[in-house]
Amino acid sequence: MTAAPHMPPIVETPPAADAAEPARTLSWHSEDDTAAFAQRLAAQPGLAHAFVTLHGDLGAGKTTLVRHLLRALGVQGRVKSPTYAVVEPHDAPGLAPQATTVWHFDFYRFDDPREWEDAGFRDIFASPGLKVAEWPEKAAALTPPADLAIHIEAIDDTQRRVTLQAGTATGRSLLVGL
Repeated sequence: MTAAPHMPPIVETPPAADAAEPARTLSWHSEDDTAAFAQRLAAQPGLAHAFVTLHGDLGAGKTTLVRHLLRALGVQGRVKSPTYAVVEPHDAPGLAPQATTVWHFDFYRFDDPREWEDAGFRDIFASPGLKVAEWPEKAAALTPPADLAIHIEAIDDTQRRVTLQAGTATGRSLLVGL
């Protein structure tokens, strides 16, 4: 007999991606490549309500990608990492008219599922807007499936191997558009 999950699903679970669907692999040779990818991702119509997860070691470039994505979506002002706050909301006029909020999560220091409810994350994930999460594995039992998972591997100081994997129909649409 399997145990019931600790928390009920946050939102309705979309169908999983076809396991036979190949991931797309990219090479970024500089931060300019990261910025160009962020521009292409920001231009995708399905991004407004997507859940995008970012995977990679410390220093791989997850926060750098988020900063470029936020800039591409029209976010003004300082963009700081939510490592200690866990989440930072940003007004992103580039997502309008579908949504205007980007929720940037960093679950690196997340270790207590009670924080999820106390912080109102269930409500955030059920609301409109783009959700982007660094270190999603730290909260994996509580989050919905990622629409698009981006795995960043540092090859050296400037080069990155990036693997994109769609997890839902929304994610497949984003992947096709890229």
